[in-house]
Amino acid sequence: MMKDLKKGFIPVMLTPFKEDGSIDFKTLTELTEMYLKAGVTGLFANCLSSEMFELDNDERIKLVEHVMDVVDGQVPVVATGTFEGTIEEQASFVKRIYGTNIHAVILISSLLAKEHESDNVFNERVHQLLDLTPGVMTGFYECPVPYKRLISASQLKGFVNTGRVIYHKDTSLDITQIKAKLNVVKNPEFGLYDAYVVNAVDSLKAGASGLSCIQGNFFPELIVWLCDNYDNESKKEELKSVQDFLASNMDVMHHVYPIVAKYSLQKRGLQISTFTRREVGDFSSNVKSEIEKLYVEYRILQQGVGI
Repeated sequence: MMKDLKKGFIPVMLTPFKEDGSIDFKTLTELTEMYLKAGVTGLFANCLSSEMFELDNDERIKLVEHVMDVVDGQVPVVATGTFEGTIEEQASFVKRIYGTNIHAVILISSLLAKEHESDNVFNERVHQLLDLTPGVMTGFYECPVPYKRLISASQLKGFVNTGRVIYHKDTSLDITQIKAKLNVVKNPEFGLYDAYVVNAVDSLKAGASGLSCIQGNFFPELIVWLCDNYDNESKKEELKSVQDFLASNMDVMHHVYPIVAKYSLQKRGLQISTFTRREVGDFSSNVKSEIEKLYVEYRILQQGVGI
């Protein structure tokens, strides 16, 4: 359970593809093993970074099943279970993906109510979904696609109090909102994971269970180090260097993502194609040069921090 985990990094997993567009399960094994070797405390499979909207339901299940086989109980795994359709249709897939023995099914906040619909409508849909999926442990992801619907502190408190919500990936980018959520949610089974690495140290000190940021798809061991040392006064200067490095390279790592993340992983020896099903823009020579420069700067930082 989340209460048994130390503060840590739960990466939003990439999906490796072959050049013909099919899932590359061999490389998925190697990628999963790389995350585990880096010291992650869990994995978020079938998420936006996984190009979940470009997969069909059978592929989503096969992807998660493969990750579960590789992990073999070493860390908990969560995975998205809500996509387009009625609440009844979403509930059906929630139950199906929970059957892969994942730790919790992640509910996409923007798929449970339209952008123009009220929080009351959203709340009703969440409770309806929970009623249709008895015994299924869940969590939330404030995914920016198709639009970003943030969950307030009071809403989150009510959902966690059902005993069925144990995970929250926060994308508010606002430490004030994160603190408000952590102040009202006291369930030890629950964990909040911040997606915004700029606030990493502050959110961890405020009580967040860890981080779940895309930067970990470039440098997973760096995010693990950050989670391990966020309150280590003797490493105050190193922490500042890490936060500055991540903040200053935010745009580089978001540009034509996840192609850039896959290219970065190639630089560290993973045989992963940069193929993506999602249209994310042109992976130009200039973008490639920026990632190569980023990788050189990371190697220097790595030595300075002592990873």
